[in-house]
Amino acid sequence: MTFSEIVSKLEDRLCRPLPGAVAHEPFRAVPVSGVMPRFEHKLPPRPGSVLILLYPGDDGEPLFPLIKRPDYLGAHSGQISFPGGKAEAGETYVQTAMREAQEEIGVDPGMIKVIGRLSDFFVIPSNFLVVPVIGYMESRPVFQPDPREVSRILEADLSSIVPESGVKRKEILAAGQFRMLAPHFEVDGEIVWGATAMMLSELRTCLIEVGA
Repeated sequence: MTFSEIVSKLEDRLCRPLPGAVAHEPFRAVPVSGVMPRFEHKLPPRPGSVLILLYPGDDGEPLFPLIKRPDYLGAHSGQISFPGGKAEAGETYVQTAMREAQEEIGVDPGMIKVIGRLSDFFVIPSNFLVVPVIGYMESRPVFQPDPREVSRILEADLSSIVPESGVKRKEILAAGQFRMLAPHFEVDGEIVWGATAMMLSELRTCLIEVGA
């Protein structure tokens, strides 16, 4: 299946009811000790968006970028995620995704065609309600990462997340203290787990449904 065929089939699939939690839950990390980390938030979740940006690689294979966050004092220090972040006042979820992607990895929003979105996702540790926006570019972008927010950019092959062999499981240490058994994907030597893996699982489910 060509890149354009995958994009077309995925766009059609995103117009129909989404799998949501049915796809998210198999990728939820569980504590090795049986005791779940507790996060208490006094304020409502903050709105945010991420961008899942599809584009053709050198051989036409569909790729998408992930970023590695720098180490910092925060819930997602050093983790792998989609480009994205907090909504600003008056923004739509698409505008947030585009602005954040431009700021973090230097892509031009004018070159991106949005084809749909996945289900809202509540990121418990950081108290964000995230909209995953899916778009594509006709050619491979030239990335310009913001070193304050991105320590490296990973290019992931979309086809690698579809087979069951692409789903891995291992024990990780979350937040430096919680031993968790984490279903995950592996991209360029990095572990993609947690919220990012759960959102990717929903995309994966949609791709399997359309035979991509």
